[in-house]
Amino acid sequence: MTPTLAVDGLSVRFRLRDATVHAVTDLSLTLHRGELLAVVGESGCGKSVLAHAVLGLLPANATVTGTATLHPDGAPPVQLIGAGERQLRTLRGRYIGLVPQSPATSLTPVRTGRALLTETLRVHGRLPANADQVAEEAGLDPHDLDRYPFELSGGMAQRLATALALAPDPGVLLADEPTAGLDRPLVDHTLDLLRRRCDAGTAVLLITHDLTAARRVADTVAVMYASRIAEHRPADDLFAAPSHPYTAALLDALPDRAFRPIPGHPPMLTALPPGCPFAPRCTQADDACTALPTTTHGTACHHPLTPAGAA
Repeated sequence: MTPTLAVDGLSVRFRLRDATVHAVTDLSLTLHRGELLAVVGESGCGKSVLAHAVLGLLPANATVTGTATLHPDGAPPVQLIGAGERQLRTLRGRYIGLVPQSPATSLTPVRTGRALLTETLRVHGRLPANADQVAEEAGLDPHDLDRYPFELSGGMAQRLATALALAPDPGVLLADEPTAGLDRPLVDHTLDLLRRRCDAGTAVLLITHDLTAARRVADTVAVMYASRIAEHRPADDLFAAPSHPYTAALLDALPDRAFRPIPGHPPMLTALPPGCPFAPRCTQADDACTALPTTTHGTACHHPLTPAGAA
């Protein structure tokens, strides 16, 4: 089956005055219609950069290599990496939407939520009168649409950003920390909303550091560490028997498990080691880990923990 979004060999580098940030390295993944893929990992591992690279929203000092191919329903495939801004503007929102990580900086401050939402609906060929319905679906009181963004709480702004992303009904939705700033009931509401959209056929890529959220709704999970994917497997398999030592350590840090923090710190993205980047923090590490591991059965590790990864 042809994936709705296929990312292959994606690398992103940011050129600084005296260093280069290796934000994403040789990342490959596929996202199919009706699939919810959660990308998880510690802050700063490259999760958000992945979404912005796909949408062409990186700053001028970024160098992007690899491919990201979008297969819109009823339209020819489109290569997103290297596409011009004019072409990307025809794709953003209608075919591939984004729930931004920082809605307060992405909402126009001089327009009310209602003005933003009705314009989004109109531009994408939907009835502006549906604004209240879309807001309610996102968990936002329609009365709050008449406020300006600076009058909204962080959680309300997050729900407005979610409504704006859902309004055009895109085939692919990139949700970058969509539950940030929400209390637990609204977190569950947002996750269930994404799951329903996914079950209706939308391909959803959920970027989150919340493993509980990923476990609740994801079909597949990709675990990122230091700009690379460490493990990419079906969610049920990964949570039941993690294969990469980093995944196991992340799960052990959960309050309902061992509640044990991972010792040490991730490497600087300006000075990644030549071998396995997790080796300095890993209890399984040995001399073999001075070389970069290949990915086998979805796990990039010289010493996978489960038989599936070791097969």
